[in-house]
Amino acid sequence: MAVTDETLADLALSRSSLDRVALERRRPEVLTELLDDPQTRVAEVRGDRMQVSAPDGAQVAGDDGLALVLRAPEPEDHARLGLHLGRDGDGTAYVGVVSTDDGSAADEDRPPEGWLTLRQAGEALAPRDAGVFTTALALAHWHATHRFCPRCGAPTHPRQGGWVRRCEREGSEHYPRTDPAVIMSVVDPDDRLLLGRGAHWPEGRFSVLAGFVEPGESFESAVAREVAEEVGISVEAAHYLGNQPWPFPSSVMIGFQATTRETELRIDPVEMAEARWVSREEYRDLLRDGSIRTPSGISIAKRIIEHWLGQTVESVVEPGTGTSF
Repeated sequence: MAVTDETLADLALSRSSLDRVALERRRPEVLTELLDDPQTRVAEVRGDRMQVSAPDGAQVAGDDGLALVLRAPEPEDHARLGLHLGRDGDGTAYVGVVSTDDGSAADEDRPPEGWLTLRQAGEALAPRDAGVFTTALALAHWHATHRFCPRCGAPTHPRQGGWVRRCEREGSEHYPRTDPAVIMSVVDPDDRLLLGRGAHWPEGRFSVLAGFVEPGESFESAVAREVAEEVGISVEAAHYLGNQPWPFPSSVMIGFQATTRETELRIDPVEMAEARWVSREEYRDLLRDGSIRTPSGISIAKRIIEHWLGQTVESVVEPGTGTSF
């Protein structure tokens, strides 16, 4: 995969700035030591939420941004699942703790100082905080679903600062999994973009195509296979655009742009409700009249669409607020 000048920069969830200091995880008492140190910064995870704050008058995704609420360790943290997330340039350690309060009673409309999901807050967080939230959420998801050994079924217990689970019966060690998925723009000879609506998506929700990489498959081969399976066309060259973690619950999205000479779509109804080609002007019109919805602000899908469009989605909906095409 060649990285070119067109590679997407500053993807929302690829901005982690902490040193993960992986060697520190080997010390059996590392979390105890860190949680005994009042200088350690703790980020609490409740379900899929973390607490954030914003400057007075700022909106959740406003220009003034958001910040994670980081606190000193509390005695109760020693009994919680701890995650050694790394250290910043000043040597300060950051620990995620997973609360037994899963946040299920949280209100989607809470103000900025409340508990928000990564989808709500990620785009407005600074690099350090975006990385803390993304990493802690991914690890919390993994721990919640890997409490038992896949080899013998016995319980497993966290080790190495929350980065390993060890089987209590036969001693095997298990590591966090990441499932790679490709996501791609497909452009025809007329420079139109292919958009698809998933079989279970609501009306008006369209995105570029995507799918998981299979065992023994390269990323480029996965791009070609997924496009052929979902809409029945062959792609030519696939060029790498960028990647970012996607902890919903455990993926990494690898972005590509691909071209095709074929335009007749043969949709797999199991995977796709509909698919269509759109020109840039058609896409702008669909955005303005509200008949099409874009992917979320933190998704690489939105950035891939904007890469083809030549401007931000926001500048289309609100003319004059962004780069004109």
